[in-house]
Amino acid sequence: MEIFALGEGSYSVDASKKFIPFNPQTDNAKDRPGSLFIHVNPFLVKTDTDLILFDTGLGYKDTRDELYLHQHIRNAGFDPNEVRLVLMSHLHYDHSGGLVVERNGKLVPSFPHATHVVQKGEWEFGLSGKSSSYHKEIFEALQGKVDLTLVEGSGELKAGITYELSGGHCPYHQVFLIEDKGEKCFFGGDELPEPEQLLRRFVAKYDYDGHKAMQLRQEYGEKAAADDWTCLFYHAKSIAVGKVTYTDEHFSVIPV
Repeated sequence: MEIFALGEGSYSVDASKKFIPFNPQTDNAKDRPGSLFIHVNPFLVKTDTDLILFDTGLGYKDTRDELYLHQHIRNAGFDPNEVRLVLMSHLHYDHSGGLVVERNGKLVPSFPHATHVVQKGEWEFGLSGKSSSYHKEIFEALQGKVDLTLVEGSGELKAGITYELSGGHCPYHQVFLIEDKGEKCFFGGDELPEPEQLLRRFVAKYDYDGHKAMQLRQEYGEKAAADDWTCLFYHAKSIAVGKVTYTDEHFSVIPV
């Protein structure tokens, strides 16, 4: 199994829910009062049978009008058209923006040859337009244009790929476990977004069910340590891919 963190950079986001690029080396957080600062890391995983993308970032472009996400995939040694599975933890904009790309004034699928896997309830809510955390136009642009697999609850997508309806960060959030030749890779989306959330227990205000999300982080951390999972941390500042250890009721994360 090969794993690639496709870092899309750091951003600040305030009440307007706009994501503004933030360079920790040159920008001052005090100039952006009331902002939450996040880091965005989609992931590419190559198994014996599939090239898998976990979440798709914000969908921002470089100066050549190219998706950063596409360029990062090429830098990893693959063509974006080789991606066969796009596994979505949920559809908040910072995770789903890269599902589409603007071409000639229209939004078109970024991964037209891939099967897109989303919880049915999450897809329906995203299309409803009831929350500014979701950009309805993204999902409308995908309808009828990609192979869309809407799953419900928890189950096995195919041999070696399981999904679990977790529902802590948002009601239809899901997590994934990949098993390939004895290796196990876990993607927790925003239920296990960064190592720091393992190292200190807290209830996050941005979670739909903060107490459940906190309990899930503990549960996933313990399982990761016991079963030697490689964990993918979508919002990590430094350790995007790591192994978890759990000793004397304390976690630590070692980069891989």
